[in-house]
Parts: sequence; structure tokens; C-alpha cells
Amino acid sequence: MKLISWNVNGLRSCVQKGFLDYFKEVDADIFCVQETKLQEGQIDLQLEGYYDYWNYAEKKGYSGTAIFSKVKPISCKYGINEEEHNKEGRVITLEFEKFYMVTVYTPNSKEKLARIDYRMQWEDSFRGYLKELDKIKPVIVCGDLNVAHTEIDLKNPKTNTQNAGFSPQERSKFTELLEAGFIDTYRYFYPDKEGVYSWWSYRFKAREKNAGWRIDYFCVSQNLKDKLVSADIHTDVFGSDHCPVELVIK
Repeated sequence: MKLISWNVNGLRSCVQKGFLDYFKEVDADIFCVQETKLQEGQIDLQLEGYYDYWNYAEKKGYSGTAIFSKVKPISCKYGINEEEHNKEGRVITLEFEKFYMVTVYTPNSKEKLARIDYRMQWEDSFRGYLKELDKIKPVIVCGDLNVAHTEIDLKNPKTNTQNAGFSPQERSKFTELLEAGFIDTYRYFYPDKEGVYSWWSYRFKAREKNAGWRIDYFCVSQNLKDKLVSADIHTDVFGSDHCPVELVIK
């Protein structure tokens, strides 16, 4: 089963930059997107053979997630169990026979960590939500987690230690997620690989210089470890400031 996750940084814009060509070419069983930046009715996507699920932010042109699946899920849930976190369209959960599929667009801590207190609340709530799901059946969670976990997950770690996405607080929360029983699948296959990123700033020719960050992930429950086949980051795919990430699982 092939799974794809992509922060498209505005789906309407990404469609103008080749999204549909990539979508058809990659032929994923489940394709998750984050930061759709649209409301219901603002796009007409004809994705033949897929069931589609959308979670919109209350604020227009902001956040938002979607999942396209070849298999119809048993159920679909928007948001998590704490209502204060559900206004920005950040989480979709599809329940299948043998697992839960969760896509997430984690809140950014903002410049000078202006939103770090909310981010810490979010992290604890979201991790708790995943742990509750995991008690029922295994979980696959993907998306833009807005954190580079270790120094090899970004080009310039030393100059970013107090910046959003690489602060000690955010990195420690990702560690807590792994300690709660989840596997960072890319690092499972490539524990020491450097120079492979999933996001680049639009400034300073960052992508051209590969001055990037790995902040897009597939994480899975520990008891899916033996089902993992491969993980990949499609750095050659353009259309957003992020590139798609992939997981193949039995």
C-alpha cells in the first residue's frame, strides 16, 4: 500500500503547478494533503477512483487538510477530542479495518515563538489523541509536523536553535511522541542520512541551495514496524515550498 503526504501550501495554487499530474503519476492508495487554504466549494477536483474528505479552517484562506483514498473507510472524524483545537481544520482521521489513518497540519510556533504556549498544548493533546486511537488499532499519522527533530534534519541547526520548528520545546515534544510508541519511518530506514529535506524557504534561493528542513513525516505505531516496506522524500517534485513524502507499507 502506497501512502503520500504533501503540504501543498494552497491547493488551488498547487493545481496550477502540476498537482494533478503528480497525483495521477504517483497513484497512491491514500493521498493526504495539508495547508489546502480553501473553503468548501472553492475547488472542483475530479479525482476518479478516490473518496475525498476535507477539513476546513474557520478562517478563510488558512490551514486546512484533505485525504483522498481509493478504499472507502469505515468512518471519518474531523479534529481531535478537544474542541478548542478544532477551529483550524488541522486533523482528519479515517478508520480502516486494520488501522487508523491520521493526517495533521501542526500549528506553527511563529516568529520569536509567539505561539509556543499554544503549540505545547496542542502537542500534548494531539499525542494523547493518537495514544487513545492506538489502544484500539494501529495508527499511521502523516503530515507537516512543523518540527525538525534532530540536527541532521535541517541544513543550519546552529543558527536555528531558538527558531520556530527547531526550538528545544518542539523537538522534545517530538521525542515524546516517539517514546509514546511511534516510529519516524524515514529515520527507521535512513537513521543517519543527511541533506534530505521536505521544506525550503522561498527566500534566499533556499531550495536551489538545498538549505532545507525535514518537517514532513510518516509516523506509525510500533506494532506496524514489521509491515514497513520503504520510505521516501520526493525532493524532485515542485509545486509547493514542501515536497511530498511517501510510505509503502504491507
